[in-house]
Amino acid sequence: MSDNRVSIRVWGDFACFTRPEMKVERVSYPIITPSAARGIFEAIFWEPQIFYIIDAVRVVSKGRWVSFRRNEVTSQVSISNAGSWMREPKRFSPIQAGGGAADGTQRNMLALAGVEYILTAQVGMTGLGQKGRHNLKTYRDEIERRAKKGKCFHRPALGVREFAADFDWESDPQAALERRIAEIRPGGDWRHVWPEEDLGLMLYDVFDHRQREAGFRWLTDEERRELSAVAAAGNEPKKRKKNPPVAVPRSEGTLVRPQAAFFQASVRESLMNCHPDRVKMVTKPLEGGYAA
Repeated sequence: MSDNRVSIRVWGDFACFTRPEMKVERVSYPIITPSAARGIFEAIFWEPQIFYIIDAVRVVSKGRWVSFRRNEVTSQVSISNAGSWMREPKRFSPIQAGGGAADGTQRNMLALAGVEYILTAQVGMTGLGQKGRHNLKTYRDEIERRAKKGKCFHRPALGVREFAADFDWESDPQAALERRIAEIRPGGDWRHVWPEEDLGLMLYDVFDHRQREAGFRWLTDEERRELSAVAAAGNEPKKRKKNPPVAVPRSEGTLVRPQAAFFQASVRESLMNCHPDRVKMVTKPLEGGYAA
């Protein structure tokens, strides 16, 4: 394994990696998407100085299709309403779902049950992270320590929040795949779990990894005071009444705007390659579909 790659094994009772072309009711992809895998890694450990690129997904258990109905909401909380509730808690009116509530509705979901994957990700340093005092090995070691101890910033999920994921560290993903297949199916061949299948167009991510490479960081109080002093010195006393106070930024970095990217997904011998350098990316939206 390369020094900048990390692997974890994740599993759960249910999973739903929603296809974006389904407008109302949720229908899952047959396998975890790279964006969902990135979310699992970031739930375990993430800092503004690093970013993840999903390298490969190894399938231990494909799971089975399961369909059920669940309560969902049709309303959204606006930022202005949230601000008014913070100022005046008595005006709080929560969104309610289920039991015939006005904001709730029942919808079908086609999900997966009993899935297990081994995820491998490439860890990179952002441009701002390279200026810091920690190197890539420091962050990689921290990811390993947290994964081995089961620590996470928030509970990882398999597609949707209510489908929680368990996880464990794996130093060698291919050896872990063969070990788990031998434990689940004694005498079975790992190549037969998912021999070969073209899955078609699949969502890769909604954030371009090339934009995330720039990174961002929160400014310290000392840095903000220095910026404030420089801004105050630039305002002459005679013009101070005409010029409003200069807003001091709280962070440094590049704003990354969402832009969906898709790729041609395929599974070969229980392995789905996900690295953007090894798959055919489809990122330019056109009328009636997407083009490479």
